[in-house]
Amino acid sequence: MASRTLIKNGTVISVDPAIGQLDSGDVLIEDGKILAVAPNIDADDAEIIDAAGAIVMPGFVDSHRHLWQSVIRHIGSDWTHGQYLMGVHLGLSGDFRPEDTYNGNLLGALEALDGGITTLLDWSHNLDTPQHADAAVEALKASGMRSVFAHGGGATMWNLPSTVPHTRDVLRIRDQYFSSADQLVTMAFALRGPQFSVPEVAHADWRLIQELGTRVTVHNGDGEWGKQRPVAWMRDHGMLNERVTHVHCCTLADDEYQMIADSGGSASVSADVEAQMGMGWPATGKLLDVGVRPSISVDVCVSNGGDMFNAMKATIAIQRALDNAAEETPGEQEELRLSCMDAIEFATIQGARACGLDHVTGSLTPGKDADVIIVRADGLGMAPLNNPAGALVYSGHNGLVDTVFVRGQVVKRNGRLVRDDVRDVQRRAVESRDYLFRAALDRPSTADARIGGSWIPGIHKVQREATEA
Repeated sequence: MASRTLIKNGTVISVDPAIGQLDSGDVLIEDGKILAVAPNIDADDAEIIDAAGAIVMPGFVDSHRHLWQSVIRHIGSDWTHGQYLMGVHLGLSGDFRPEDTYNGNLLGALEALDGGITTLLDWSHNLDTPQHADAAVEALKASGMRSVFAHGGGATMWNLPSTVPHTRDVLRIRDQYFSSADQLVTMAFALRGPQFSVPEVAHADWRLIQELGTRVTVHNGDGEWGKQRPVAWMRDHGMLNERVTHVHCCTLADDEYQMIADSGGSASVSADVEAQMGMGWPATGKLLDVGVRPSISVDVCVSNGGDMFNAMKATIAIQRALDNAAEETPGEQEELRLSCMDAIEFATIQGARACGLDHVTGSLTPGKDADVIIVRADGLGMAPLNNPAGALVYSGHNGLVDTVFVRGQVVKRNGRLVRDDVRDVQRRAVESRDYLFRAALDRPSTADARIGGSWIPGIHKVQREATEA
């Protein structure tokens, strides 16, 4: 007998233009697929989930996150972008063992699932050994979420501008772990971008991409480094196409946005981190101006929160502020060009497109995999539900995510992840954190490293030198 689940009586935000929003609707799941979405579905043989007083929608898609950093989350909440690079990429990253990578990836993946993110691209760029890469992939598989493992090499590749080509171990990873395109965990190539490496290395990396045959996700337009016209360089050397996702895009030149659009490429905006770290204004509006509808990503939990609700809110709030400030008479806008439904679209179907997965996820469309979440909307902060999209974007949070399906399998029910190792995952994350901060004391660049919030990379060294002078 087919395995069937019927979600009934929910407010359905389908993100499918043909279905739209249903004030009271049902979603029928069969054998891991969405079979039907309609106002009233009869399925006597199905398990019934009553979603009255809740929003039913596709799972969120995070199109760019560095999961390995989850064990050092929030250590950089008061850091600049430069301090992040110093403290993490020139500091703590060098002491990660394979087990620390595993612990970070699994912790971050479960955090994402708990918040209704059913698909995540792991931009994994601390893979100094094959064992680190194995650990990262195994953690994604153990999480039970849909994910894209974007192989980004190791810390030795981030002494800039880099003369170290991307490791060819990426080919072994493909052959060993990614034999099928129908897996929950698939693969991409995390490209540094031409601004971070010498030209011959950038060309070598691109040749490796052609050999690998995967999609590409690349950091472009992030802070001062992003002002070197990286997209134009990629265009001039035949490196732009519809399989490339451009991450950040904050400080690109105006004509480079059109280059992305002309190539059919996609974009990932990390507005919360971009604003926090001072990478430049989030590029949401500039991308929309050329017809590129961006996806949304969390990026780094070293400084910011890991949930999509906050990421959506930051994206829409910052762009609305920029749009208003650009008006001749600020505060007198006749209409807003960015809606809450736009933000939800960015966080779902556009993320799926950026990951090359929009044919299987990102909307409640019959025939797609059942990546579905149920968000409670009957509490004091949500009810009465007068504007479902507005409530979700402006009042939603992880604690309201009641039920999560990934390919029809329940991974969260009644507000709790359906697994018995969550405490153990947290315990191992603390052990990794403690090890990393002990090891940091032996490095000159991180000799002042400590938890608690007072460590600012480079600050104490500068203060000592000034005192000694």
